[in-house]
Amino acid sequence: MGAVGEHNLARLAEQSFGRHGDREVLSFEGKVFRSGDLFERGRRLAGGLAALGIRPGDRVVVMMSNTPDVGTLYTALWRAGAVITPAIFLLSDAELHNILVDSEARAVVTTPDFLPKVRGAADGVPTLEWIICEGEEADTVSLGQLVGADPVEIVTRQDSDLAALMYTGGTTGRAKGVMLSHENLWRAGGSSHQAGYVPGINRSLVSLPLSHSFGLLVTVVGMHSPERGFGVLMKWFDPGAFLALIQEHQLQVAPVVPSMVQVLLSQPLEDYDLSSLRFFACGAAPLAAEVVHELERRLPGVEVREGYGLTESSAIISTNPPGKRRLGSVGLPVPGCEVKVVDDDDVEVPVGEMGEICARSGTIMQGYWKAAELTAETVKDGWLHTGDMGHLDPDGYIYITDRKKDLIIRGGFNVYPRDVEDVLLEHPAVSVAAVVGRPDPVSGEEVVAFVSLRPGATVTGDELVEFSRGRLGAYKYPREVRVVDSVPLTPVGKVDRKAVRKQVAEEARPAVTP
Repeated sequence: MGAVGEHNLARLAEQSFGRHGDREVLSFEGKVFRSGDLFERGRRLAGGLAALGIRPGDRVVVMMSNTPDVGTLYTALWRAGAVITPAIFLLSDAELHNILVDSEARAVVTTPDFLPKVRGAADGVPTLEWIICEGEEADTVSLGQLVGADPVEIVTRQDSDLAALMYTGGTTGRAKGVMLSHENLWRAGGSSHQAGYVPGINRSLVSLPLSHSFGLLVTVVGMHSPERGFGVLMKWFDPGAFLALIQEHQLQVAPVVPSMVQVLLSQPLEDYDLSSLRFFACGAAPLAAEVVHELERRLPGVEVREGYGLTESSAIISTNPPGKRRLGSVGLPVPGCEVKVVDDDDVEVPVGEMGEICARSGTIMQGYWKAAELTAETVKDGWLHTGDMGHLDPDGYIYITDRKKDLIIRGGFNVYPRDVEDVLLEHPAVSVAAVVGRPDPVSGEEVVAFVSLRPGATVTGDELVEFSRGRLGAYKYPREVRVVDSVPLTPVGKVDRKAVRKQVAEEARPAVTP
């Protein structure tokens, strides 16, 4: 078989089990799972996947809601040498189809609730051979039957071999596959653990989608822990159940995104015993300081620690160290990560001056899948150009102030304006479309579209919202479409999103009373 790479994630999972042994490790929907059972299930599932025909390097798309089987499946695929390609269940059929085609997936794993979507998306995908599903569903391979196979040893993979192909969003031809190696994710988990570890804080609540890069990072971080941890997994975030689980299991830490924090503030927090809770680890989007103040006022003893990362950096660049947080900052670079701020000429600027945040570490992606030119534009001399604007303070804390790119972050999910604009342009009445983000107290940003119509055409904004809703993922379609006489254009005839954003920002600015 040859030597397995030092940073192989299947080996990391095996080492974690060997270090802690068999114990109660996870609760899901009232059932408690033992680590020994999950570990053995993963070994057998790897054998079943290999017997089915999954080979090292094969991409396997995983579209499942959170269950214990997601983590088990990830480690089983790594054990078999395959590459996980997580797909958030909010994707439309067309978006999932494009991921299946672009990744050249050989298999897709799902649950019965998403099987109709997967069947539709799988139609016409030339490389796809198997749909694997929980339960006994017609024309699928049973996940349960695969678990009945003999266990296998870890397949040889090098540190630089792909472990995950993460898609950052996109419709026809523009979904960007981020190539993350075993070493990328291993180092991301290790540096995140090192930066945030507090002895005795080992009882966690996970409600983030495990198919999101933040959720995947949380999975790998747990494998690095020197302590016997216990986690509670939620199928999806529900604020009342979230608080009740903290109370029931005396949980201490929970990774969250800002939209979840906003929803929690609308709950009767004082009605729950949350005295065990110590940290919220917040990422994926900016969090307003006043929100942090209000949450910590209502939950004495809880510290909200913001961090920062991109899918291209394996979801981590920086985090606020426990007990050393600076409000408004996304913290210090995690161990092994260098950060600099550069101007438009790629020259590093002095401390305190604003520019583009760049990062260099062992967590930076191998590149974009089948997009060498785009990779070269984004990673230069090993430095990831994030597209985020900000500055460093004298102690090295990072402050994000704006985005250089047009990216919209809605509820922690990336929305690329062009994806939405292209769908709107499919409507026969629409001539020009411009999509921007509008600040929103719950989602962080809301997707807003401005469209102008073809001569003689008529359509309402509400009709275009519904049109988009049927073609885009639930987190992506615009909640507001404005029909205007003319969409602002640049001198060369391109959509001027900057002018549109300025208009939206001016509308959001409070009126000044004379």
